[in-house]
Amino acid sequence: MNKQELLAPAGDIEAGYAALYYGADAVYLGLSKFSARATATNFDEPTLDEFTAYAHSLKRKIYVALNTVLQESELPELIKSLDICTRCKVDGLIVQDLGVARVIQKSYPWFEIHASTQMAVHNKEGALFLQKMGFKRVVLARELTVAEIKEIATIPNLETEAFIHGALCYSYSGLCQFSALEYGRSANRGKCLYPCRALFKCNGQENHLFSMKDMALQQDVLNLPVTSLKIEGRKKSALYVAAVTDYYRQILDGKGVDKQREDRIKQIFSRPWCKFHFKGRDKNVIDRNFVGHRGLEIGEVERISHGWLVFQTNHKLARYDGLQIDAAGDEKPFGFSVQKLTVNKKNCFEAQAGETVGVELPHNYPTLHKGDVICLSSSSEVKGAYHYEKPKPHTFRNTTEIDVVVTVDKNAIKASSGAFESEIKGEFMPATNPQKSTEAIEKAFSKTGDTSFLMRNLQIKNPDNLFTPASVLNELRRDLYGKIQVKESGGALPEPLLRNVARELPQFKIKVDNLSYLQQLDLSQFAEIIYLIHPTSDISGLLELPKNKVRIALPAVCRKPVLFADIIEKLLALGYKKWEVSNWWSLQILPIEKLDICLDSSLYMLNTQAVSLAGEIGASQITLSLEDIKVNVCNIIEKSSIKTNMIIYQDVPLFTSVGCIRDNDCKACPMGEKWFEIQNKGQKLKALSRDCQMMVFDEKPFCIAFEAKDLLPDYFRMDFCYCPYTPQKVADIVKQLLKFNNVSNCINGNFLKNNI
Repeated sequence: MNKQELLAPAGDIEAGYAALYYGADAVYLGLSKFSARATATNFDEPTLDEFTAYAHSLKRKIYVALNTVLQESELPELIKSLDICTRCKVDGLIVQDLGVARVIQKSYPWFEIHASTQMAVHNKEGALFLQKMGFKRVVLARELTVAEIKEIATIPNLETEAFIHGALCYSYSGLCQFSALEYGRSANRGKCLYPCRALFKCNGQENHLFSMKDMALQQDVLNLPVTSLKIEGRKKSALYVAAVTDYYRQILDGKGVDKQREDRIKQIFSRPWCKFHFKGRDKNVIDRNFVGHRGLEIGEVERISHGWLVFQTNHKLARYDGLQIDAAGDEKPFGFSVQKLTVNKKNCFEAQAGETVGVELPHNYPTLHKGDVICLSSSSEVKGAYHYEKPKPHTFRNTTEIDVVVTVDKNAIKASSGAFESEIKGEFMPATNPQKSTEAIEKAFSKTGDTSFLMRNLQIKNPDNLFTPASVLNELRRDLYGKIQVKESGGALPEPLLRNVARELPQFKIKVDNLSYLQQLDLSQFAEIIYLIHPTSDISGLLELPKNKVRIALPAVCRKPVLFADIIEKLLALGYKKWEVSNWWSLQILPIEKLDICLDSSLYMLNTQAVSLAGEIGASQITLSLEDIKVNVCNIIEKSSIKTNMIIYQDVPLFTSVGCIRDNDCKACPMGEKWFEIQNKGQKLKALSRDCQMMVFDEKPFCIAFEAKDLLPDYFRMDFCYCPYTPQKVADIVKQLLKFNNVSNCINGNFLKNNI
């Protein structure tokens, strides 16, 4: 196996320099647009160019994350971003949106494409299909075990990338709808508000039910057979990036785990650490009691005496360091700066490990109890421990070598470089000093100004030794170099596919995971009946339905696709040709070239380039995104090359997660289905625990039947999956939806908003 790449984050150029100095083999970063960390500082073109040129001088790589989903109106801006990446010579692009992938493949084929973790690749089959689509690397879902990672890493000629350290999302990345539908800020568009970190009430208790600890694989990174080991943290400081990169560089270089380096990271920024599910399913990955940065545990409260905190510290402590105390009943740890410090009741600037210290508390300190955990949350010593070298500003710059030919005759002067040519007509007279005339041409064309060009060879053809004014030469140079600049871009957007099916009036579809829900319905009102299956579904009831109307749906998350092999084989043998897929793994195990394939809403279709690629990989239909706004939905419906489905009713999974919130441990788990009622400041949610998977829903269904009544998709779809219904309740709701009436007490997400 080749040397593994240590991949570090950079939210700004300082973090990038720190990453390179402390041993990162590659750095990933974002631009001002289309980054899943939109609130990071990110990079503009001059900064990216300078940083990339410097990294390349060290033989390191730079990857740009263009890993959000784009609306139709944003496609021209995508071209600008890709042109920047081209001019700055980045080494790869991290992508979520199929439309972005299509534009790169057709207009910027020189870039390697990495499938973002936002694409929710969680099994070997999903990785294989993305490899077929032209992705060179797949960034794996964080939820995977080491065994699952090893299985995917065996795919020949496919690079794999796994997270090893940093913040965790409660939901599978790319399958989280919470921030988008509840707060109008889409995680898939880089604007997540992190509602998973909030305090929720469940079973009479308030906890941070969905607030994840941080991942820290430490020495276990040595057991990962992936191409690239990824540190999370594009919103973290240069100090944090330096410390974490240095820590893992030491491990990868065979120097082992360094306790001092570990302690430093925890003082800079750290929630409690966990291995997530690396060694198998683990319930101890959620930090229920507190949220945010905690720091390094250095002791426990022994007593509070006249406004002073007394405890024995197990770590060096100095004035102006920051402390945090896990005060029971508070959502966040109580934090403050050490202003007065004593040892043996004597004032001091610094205390050593093992000493009993007194720390004066600020006036507003909360009630503290003996045994409360004390953490060192910031340290002046650590802040000064990670200096890093960086080049002087504007020292490094990417260049493109060019060859230029300048031809002078009596009536015109021409300059050419490859296929590009410029000309200025005029009347040119013999030069009194031919040598100076040649020098003037050389001087003019050596000026590359704000371009990235570096003159490799200049050929001058001036047989009659004619004089060329400097002003004319400069104008000629600017015109030529301006034309060559175009070569450094991919040009225009590739043409989307044209629609090859006739438009008709919209029809209705219904999707269920329980066939009994259909009992009281007139099925003639539906063009299709979509049945969401699981490996043990009873498919006998399908035989009572008209086969030409039935579409079989596969779920978004499947950790073991082999479990579906038997039921898929039976359904195919029975002649079911219509299928709906929610993740890439399904497209790998189905004979898609023989089937009618519809892509579900979790495979985000927000632009015509994405729809076109969907058609090119074999889909006949797509489903519009639940996150989207009406104006963009109308745009896609009008321009879509294949048939469109629009969901007008659904219990939307806000989270799909392996983070279990049951109180029992795994060994004592009764398994089966269990529902929870959850509240957050008046917001009511419900959560389903089933088959070691959690799904969280708003108490209210998503419904936009009334708002969508004037639209003309090919199909309106209503879903009755996951949440419990009765046949009568389904019939009552369907009756309203067929009339384009909303059900009472519903939400409409972002549909009527101006943006997300």
